[in-house]
Amino acid sequence: MSFLSRIMDVKSKAHFSHGGNGRPAGATASTAFQGHRKRSASQARSRVAVVMAVFGIAYCVVGGRLVQYGITAPESVSSIGPADHLLASRPDIVDRNGEILATDIRTVSLYAEPHKIVDVDEALEQLHTVLPELDPKATYKKLTSKSRFQWLQRQLTPKQQSRILALGIPGVGFRPEKRRFYPSGSASAHIVGYVNIDNRGIAGMERYIDNQGLADLAALGMTSDAKMEPVRLSIDIRVQSMLHDVLTQSVAKYQAEAAGAVVLDVHTGEVLAMASVPDYDPNNPAESAKDGWLNRMSDGTFEMGSTFKTFTTAMALDSGKVKLTDSFDARYPIRIGGFTIKDFHGKHRVLTVPEIFQYSSNIGTAKMADIVGIPGHKEFLTRLGLLSKMQTELPEVKSPSQPREWKKINSITISFGHGVSTTPLQTAVAGAALVNGGKYVPPTFLPRSRDEADAMAQAVIKPSTGEDMKFLLRWNAMNGSGKRALVPGFNVGGKTGTADKVVNGRYAKNGLNFNAFLSAFPIDDPRYVVLTFIDAPKTGEGGGRTAGLNAAPMVGEIIRRSAPLLGVKPKFGEDGSALLVSY
Repeated sequence: MSFLSRIMDVKSKAHFSHGGNGRPAGATASTAFQGHRKRSASQARSRVAVVMAVFGIAYCVVGGRLVQYGITAPESVSSIGPADHLLASRPDIVDRNGEILATDIRTVSLYAEPHKIVDVDEALEQLHTVLPELDPKATYKKLTSKSRFQWLQRQLTPKQQSRILALGIPGVGFRPEKRRFYPSGSASAHIVGYVNIDNRGIAGMERYIDNQGLADLAALGMTSDAKMEPVRLSIDIRVQSMLHDVLTQSVAKYQAEAAGAVVLDVHTGEVLAMASVPDYDPNNPAESAKDGWLNRMSDGTFEMGSTFKTFTTAMALDSGKVKLTDSFDARYPIRIGGFTIKDFHGKHRVLTVPEIFQYSSNIGTAKMADIVGIPGHKEFLTRLGLLSKMQTELPEVKSPSQPREWKKINSITISFGHGVSTTPLQTAVAGAALVNGGKYVPPTFLPRSRDEADAMAQAVIKPSTGEDMKFLLRWNAMNGSGKRALVPGFNVGGKTGTADKVVNGRYAKNGLNFNAFLSAFPIDDPRYVVLTFIDAPKTGEGGGRTAGLNAAPMVGEIIRRSAPLLGVKPKFGEDGSALLVSY
């Protein structure tokens, strides 16, 4: 044993043999051991209490957060942002009778969180079994991107969502969204318009609603999922669907490129129905034909042909320089500026004003315009809104075109509808002013009362001129080119217009026409104007292709089917008191 070990052994024996405080050595050792045990136990209990307290606090925090998540709206705690901030509610669009034309429906869109996807190839392969239209390369790029969120497919069907859920792909989820639905489909497409994938108005009244402030509120995040008051339009979906059906059938029947029509309330300016075909399906606008985007009624300008003779005749009568009983020499063509103005079916004799209107004499109409003069001619057409851009709610409105400088040759050709291009809708609005007592009322696609219309109406012709025009329109329908527009009991009056079609700034040399018919009914006390056009028809009733053989029959069909819906009662007999009796 070493020296150091011996010293330590001696110290140990001395400690236990002498003890402390006069107590025996054995008692001292026992007391020390007991104190050590108590201290160890106390420390252990303290440590367990601390651990329990820590776990208790942790569980309380977790439980509290779970309760918070349970009572909070899901979108406010979502890592990808509130759904309704992206696609806030849009107001329903309804017709004048409350029938829904556009509404929001709830749907879901598929997204991926690339950092959570375990096997990209397997995920892509599984998704492709449900969504075969997905672009494999683009989708793979999204699934392998470093971003934490990627859209994969917007607006899924419930069946697609169910099948994808069954696949159980990690890192793939669904987000609630809204989709705009149009129950009437293409029937009212050019009026109602459509929205894009983010529910923003792109065309028609959908765009108008956004322009009234909805788009600005959405951009500021001030819209919500709350139900909004519907936007009521002036159109009647019953008449609208019927009118669209007539146009679709006419394009096929007359082998035409396009067609359009409008039914307008002459006193309030309300558009009851308006359509242009080809058109598109607002529920799936991306697959529409290219030509279907153009609303030819308000966003297309055309030379309206002999329908303009209605305005020229009204101008001459309203000026006081021409009376209904006057006559004009239509025996010889007019030669001016290297051009020869002649009649299509010339009578080669002196014609009265009603005969000029009935036979659609270019010569007689030009001479009436010449009496009024160029300044008066231009001012009158401006007064009727035919030379300026039409003001209405629909965003798709094109400005008319006219010569930069009006010369005599321009005034002559414009008198019978060549040289000025206007939209068919503003032609109908101008026509309404000729039969409603002489008041120009701007068109509207929103409900408008008679009092509201009268407050904004502008007198453009004398009441006596209006009475003369109603007589001439009825005279032409009974004895002239508008016979095929007649509907028993409804006293239709109107004027045809057959114009050479303008193609790339030149008149077509292959005989293509742009045909129109401007009418009003019942002509003794007009309530509605109906205007139709048909573009480049290859045939018509009886084989011809002038306006009286295709545009006029279209008006007749529209009036026959719409008049009962509009509450217009038929009148039979000379005084209108006879009843139609069926046995």
